[in-house]
Amino acid sequence: MTYRTGIGIDIHPLVPNRKLILGGIDIPFELGLQGNSDGDVLAHAIIDAMFGAAGLGDIGSHFPANDQKYKGASSMDLLATTAVKLAEAGWKTSYVDATILAQEPMLRPHISKMESCISKSSGIHISCINVKATTTDKLGFIGEGQGIGGLAIATIEKAS
Repeated sequence: MTYRTGIGIDIHPLVPNRKLILGGIDIPFELGLQGNSDGDVLAHAIIDAMFGAAGLGDIGSHFPANDQKYKGASSMDLLATTAVKLAEAGWKTSYVDATILAQEPMLRPHISKMESCISKSSGIHISCINVKATTTDKLGFIGEGQGIGGLAIATIEKAS
């Protein structure tokens, strides 16, 4: 098999006294995402999609949430490590499509910076990264402003 596809999902609650980091970018907002690392749900979903496509488990098996080594870690560093682990297994990520689910803040102005940051950290060409954002039309805990989610699909190919 030359190509594989994986899917990833991550959701974290919004809490006070934390920075809101999405796609490696510090987004101005009064709340941030709870998590052992920086809580970047977009990066975590991409990491899960990449590991899943390669059959290498999930983010928790490589970067356990209860491991103090990852407390406050940059998810962009975790993404870079993920790319290395895929390369060691003979794979490279050829495309990522991802969606952030957030009622607020407005994320459209930050999307291109997120794509650039993800590209730099993962080694995936920026033209092969597509990030989108949507609301849940005020439905559920995301719509009520209690959390933010990320979904991602990654296509990988055998490295040459």
